[in-house]
Amino acid sequence: MLIVKDPIKIELVSELASHLYGEMIKAVVDVDKRIMAIDSELHYELETLLLKEGSSQESLWGYNIYPDLFGEEDFIEFDSLINIRPRQNNRSRDVEDPTIRQKIIEITNSLIEE
Repeated sequence: MLIVKDPIKIELVSELASHLYGEMIKAVVDVDKRIMAIDSELHYELETLLLKEGSSQESLWGYNIYPDLFGEEDFIEFDSLINIRPRQNNRSRDVEDPTIRQKIIEITNSLIEE
């Protein structure tokens, strides 16, 4: 598992993805601290790592990254069990709030570079 606070190369993300899922890597982003954790079998493990680093659970959102689709719309897939949060009006595995989705896209694009 890796906490990403500064930009990393897409090649590293692709290499990490190949160890578990091949074409995909799991990620959890802290939309307030603008950091993310990647490279685990399960989103909740990444969530736990960020919580130990001082993140607030309400700021953490899980998703998947497809390194081979870098720069394309399908680069990010909003799908994680940790996103099911009725108290935050998110009742599915998806990230339903378009503002939060946009933040996730922006943060991911700022932390992964060519």
